[in-house]
Amino acid sequence: MTDSKQDGSEGKGAYPGFDPKSVEAYIVRDPEAMAVNFARALESLGQAASAWLAPRERGERIETVDPMADMVKTLSKVTEYWISDPQRAFEAQTQLMAGYFGLWTRSMQRLGGEEPPQSEPPVKDKRFADDDWQKNPFFDFLRQTYLLTADWAEKLVIDADGLDAHTRHKAAFYVKQITAALSPANFVATNPQLYRETVASSGENLVRGMKMLAEDIKAGGGALKLRHTDMSKFAIGKNMALTSGKVIAQSDVCQIIQYEATTDTVLRRPLMICPPWINKFYILDLNPQKSFIKWCVDQGHTVFVISWVNPDSRHAGKDWVAYAREGIDFALDTIEKSTGETDVNAIGYCVGGTLLAATLALHAKEKNQRIRTATLLTTQVDFTYAGDLKVFVDEEQIEALENQMKAVGYLDGSKMATAFNMLRASELIWPYFVNNYLKGQEPMPFDLLYWNADSTRMAAANHSFYLRNCYLDNTLSQGKMVLDGKTLSLKDVKIPIYNLATREDHIAPARSVFLGSQFFGGSVDFVVTGSGHIAGVVNPPDRHKYQFWTGGAAKGDFDAWLAEAKETAGSWWPHWHAWIENKDNSRVPARIPGGGAMNAIEEAPGSFVMEQA
Repeated sequence: MTDSKQDGSEGKGAYPGFDPKSVEAYIVRDPEAMAVNFARALESLGQAASAWLAPRERGERIETVDPMADMVKTLSKVTEYWISDPQRAFEAQTQLMAGYFGLWTRSMQRLGGEEPPQSEPPVKDKRFADDDWQKNPFFDFLRQTYLLTADWAEKLVIDADGLDAHTRHKAAFYVKQITAALSPANFVATNPQLYRETVASSGENLVRGMKMLAEDIKAGGGALKLRHTDMSKFAIGKNMALTSGKVIAQSDVCQIIQYEATTDTVLRRPLMICPPWINKFYILDLNPQKSFIKWCVDQGHTVFVISWVNPDSRHAGKDWVAYAREGIDFALDTIEKSTGETDVNAIGYCVGGTLLAATLALHAKEKNQRIRTATLLTTQVDFTYAGDLKVFVDEEQIEALENQMKAVGYLDGSKMATAFNMLRASELIWPYFVNNYLKGQEPMPFDLLYWNADSTRMAAANHSFYLRNCYLDNTLSQGKMVLDGKTLSLKDVKIPIYNLATREDHIAPARSVFLGSQFFGGSVDFVVTGSGHIAGVVNPPDRHKYQFWTGGAAKGDFDAWLAEAKETAGSWWPHWHAWIENKDNSRVPARIPGGGAMNAIEEAPGSFVMEQA
């Protein structure tokens, strides 16, 4: 028999690419050591169970929201459609069984040395990268059976009539979560690489993995806090968030940081950055090589950043009005005291951008013209095409979440972290589950994933307002959002806007950002970058990565706009800076934090960002 091709396609022989000697790697050589290690792994698994149960028995962790309830309710509607008609159900079952029979037949033919009529294309799914997923008859059959079943299940949702759009979206999302979880790649006995590693180490990998599982559940206070990186390798203020500056003001909801100038002159207009409160601001200051904040300082911006509080029960009543007044307006007042300037360039990132847009509409009602330009980074102001996060938002789910938040005054950061991870389960959940708990390997140090794991809580009133007004009712773009007693209209926002979307964004889809551009009353420069929600934004020019697209007004169809847009290699940062200078490039001597009028409270990055959820 011949060896299989290197690209994973099939060769010729009794079972193309299969060497019978390869099964030796699956034979247990030391059953006694294996038994001892299995016992050790089970002991750690018991500790994991205890870590999960203990806080519930003590009443420290009360689950008022059943995460499975909505999934069961949603999928039952799909099931009702298929079983309501016996003929329809029979045809669906027949289709699946015919697929199984065809797969079995082809497998038997290959075992008998027959060439299939058409060679299977190389495997592109990372879960099935190991050669034995195609070379070994057992694992090849498992893989193909799984893929066939997953496709069939997804088609059941697509073909189910009578479902409203939201229910269909939820059903498709839940089916993908289920099929991702049930992949044979996630189990020792059905993953060839895991099987071989377990046999080779006599189960030592499982001993290490179950120990890590117990540690992660304990670290999560009774919930699994899946580790994505070696958290011990990073520390805020030590090797992250290093740009020099001072905290010069503090309110109940934020600290205001002013960064020290690195140029002799600076742009007259200071730059205020409003980051999301769902994560911490230092995504824009991970380290000196990746820091957008430092880069802006080096271009001559006087940079002020809002560092949001990590809320607790004291902040339960802090809503969007509080975050607008005690956050954005407080920052503007601080900037004026420090610099003497009333004209400001503002940046809003993600939900921070949504808050900024709403505040701009509120300012327009109040004839407040302090913000002269606004840059929105991966920001949605219309939530029609808000993506898979809409799965978690309907009246019933919001009410359950609000009841949960009432008990403590906030939403635990782990809840949002889990929701975001579920959007990319095939990248952020199951590979780490396999690597950590089944292979028993510590994840590699990665600053971005450290930041991603450094979650924040959400104040109850703030989060409820966000979910209801943005995801559920979409009030901002419809001119129905009410802040501080005033009904807002984005058409009142006449200032120039630089609206940045990322092409592969799963949180603020580019199509959604594109649509949102059309609701403002002034000029909007719509720009699309390569990559996703984080990497597309945090893309320093000297790395020469990705690209960005610029074009005409954001009108009509997004795909048509993108097809006609001009593509430029590299980072969008210089393009944005040129846009800012085009609005006002006047300069003044470099400023010091506080400007002599305000005393520094502490060194950047401040204490608010240090608070752990």
